[in-house]
Amino acid sequence: MTGSYLFRLLCLSMASFFLVHLALAAALSLLAPAAIRLSERLRPQLAARLLLLLRLAPTGLSLLMVAGLLAPSYLWLEPRGAPEPIGWACLAAAALGLAVWSLSIARTLRAAGRSLRHIRRCQRTARKTYLRGETAPVWLMEGPAPLVMLAGVLHSHLVISRRVVSALSGDQLAAVLRHERAHSRSRDNFKRLLVLMAPGILPFFHGFSRLEQAWARVTEWAADDFAVAGDTHRSLTLAAALVRVARLGKVPAPPVLVTSLMPNGVDLSARVDRLLHFVPTPSKPGGVARLLSGGAGLLLGASVVALMAQPVALHTAHEFLEALIR
Repeated sequence: MTGSYLFRLLCLSMASFFLVHLALAAALSLLAPAAIRLSERLRPQLAARLLLLLRLAPTGLSLLMVAGLLAPSYLWLEPRGAPEPIGWACLAAAALGLAVWSLSIARTLRAAGRSLRHIRRCQRTARKTYLRGETAPVWLMEGPAPLVMLAGVLHSHLVISRRVVSALSGDQLAAVLRHERAHSRSRDNFKRLLVLMAPGILPFFHGFSRLEQAWARVTEWAADDFAVAGDTHRSLTLAAALVRVARLGKVPAPPVLVTSLMPNGVDLSARVDRLLHFVPTPSKPGGVARLLSGGAGLLLGASVVALMAQPVALHTAHEFLEALIR
């Protein structure tokens, strides 16, 4: 494989990703308002999965198209002969694709660095202890800031300030801890990492902010529901705890990969109102949602494999690449 052959492959792959991703993102931008309205009528856990799937769909489908169809068609059908010139349109699309990936990678590394520094600072200043009724340890912080947050992506740690522990009653503290344990159970910090890694539509134009804000909102609702566990008394207790922590003072903005009890951009009054008017609903097994999402993933993977096995699909993909490179 010569260098020029490899360069054309890389250029076509990046340009193809950008164009496919742009088309899918444009379609998603049209569907996003309706999806957000639908998420407000669904159970928060299901709504969070739906919005996360929509946010990651353009990136995932674009990567599948490039890696599963376009790149194999080039490797199978493109002759390894004389170098073929690359048109300016292809170069421009490849440059834009490289730019959106570079920005997303830089954003992810910056957020991971801040999260790591935050965890190390907590390790230096916090004291690991066990609170009453809790089987897992927490990091107890000194200082005036009313901190309640979950730090760490793969191995999460619950961080709470002594001021919050002193201000809350036993039931309120238990509700707050259950809320944060819900974030740990659903691996929300890892999901935040995936959202950060997913490129925006164009360089310096993200385009997915409303969808991400809606996902953050329903994620908090889902954690509230887990903490409440269908109990009206627990719902009132958690609402009182949120109000009491909010009155302790302003919470410093946490790193992006740290989940806070009081996240920026999420309407606290809406959460409290929702908890005050909580209506118990029969819990439904989460296995159905996992089965449906897993089945959708298997169906998508099988579709890509079926496309790869069809010579006509590879020929059509190669024709697209030939038109793109000119």
